[in-house]
Amino acid sequence: MNTVTKKTTLKVEVFKGKAASVNSYLFTNGHSAIVMDVLRSSEEAKKLAKWIQSKQLPLTHILITHGHPDHYTGMDVLHKEFPQAKIVVANQDIKNDIKSFSTWMESVGWLEAEPALKPKSEKNPNGFDYDGLIEVLNSSTLTLQGGGTLELETIYQPAEAEHLTTVYSKDLNAFFTSDFCYNGVHLWLGNGVDQIHINNWKAQLVKFKAKYANSQPIIYPGHGEASTIELFDVVTKYIQQFEKVTQHAKTKKEAMAAMQKLYPTWTQADFLLLHSVDFHVQEK
Repeated sequence: MNTVTKKTTLKVEVFKGKAASVNSYLFTNGHSAIVMDVLRSSEEAKKLAKWIQSKQLPLTHILITHGHPDHYTGMDVLHKEFPQAKIVVANQDIKNDIKSFSTWMESVGWLEAEPALKPKSEKNPNGFDYDGLIEVLNSSTLTLQGGGTLELETIYQPAEAEHLTTVYSKDLNAFFTSDFCYNGVHLWLGNGVDQIHINNWKAQLVKFKAKYANSQPIIYPGHGEASTIELFDVVTKYIQQFEKVTQHAKTKKEAMAAMQKLYPTWTQADFLLLHSVDFHVQEK
C-alpha cells in the first residue's frame, strides 16, 4: 500500500484594526493557527478573537513582533480566550521592551483605559504577568502544527522601534515587515525615533530591497495594505519628505499641512503624524 503525503497549504489572512490602522496576521494550514500581533485595544481584540474562533482551528502561538502597544494591547484578551496558546517573542529585548513600555504607560495613567494590561506586582497581584506569560523563543523559526514554517529575524539596528521582528514565509513567498513598512498610513516617527533611528531605518529599507529583488515576495506591512517590494521605495520617500518638511517648517501646524498635502489619502494624520511632527518640529 502506497502512502501519499499531502502537502501542507499555508495560508495568511489579515485582520485590519481601526485604531492606528494596525494589522493582525493569522497563519493557518488546516490543522492549526498562529496569530501575529494583536491590535491596539481590548475591544478590537475581542473581535479579533471571535474571528480566530470562527476558523475552528487550535491557536498555538501569539507572536508579538515588537514592544509598541498597538501591536500587543490585545494580549490579555487573546490569552483569556485562548489560554493554551503561548505568547511568544523572538528575543529577550522585545520582551523587555513590552514590559518597560507597559510599566511606563501605567506610570503616566495611559493604562486606565486598559487596566488588564497593568503589570502584575505586589500592589496589583491580578495584573498582567509579563514575566510569566511572555515566552522568548529559542529558535529563529516558528512552525505550525501540521506544517508551515515562519522564519524570524531580529538582527536590526534601532529604527521605528528599538527592536523589531520580521517574518518570512517561503511557503507563501511573503515578507512581513512589521513596522519597517507602512502603506497608506502615516509612519510613526514620534517619541523614540531620532535621527539615528531614521538613518538606520532608511538604510534597512535599501537592504530589504536588494535582498528580495529576485524572489519578489508579497510585502505585508505592520500598518496598511499588502504590496510589492516597491513599498520599500515608497516608505523611504516618505521618510525623506518628512525630514525635509520638519527641518524647514517654522511651526507644527505648517509641517502637518505640508505632509497632508503630500499624502492626502494616508490615514492616521490625527494620531501618528501628529505625534511625529510634535517630536521633530521645535517651535521657537
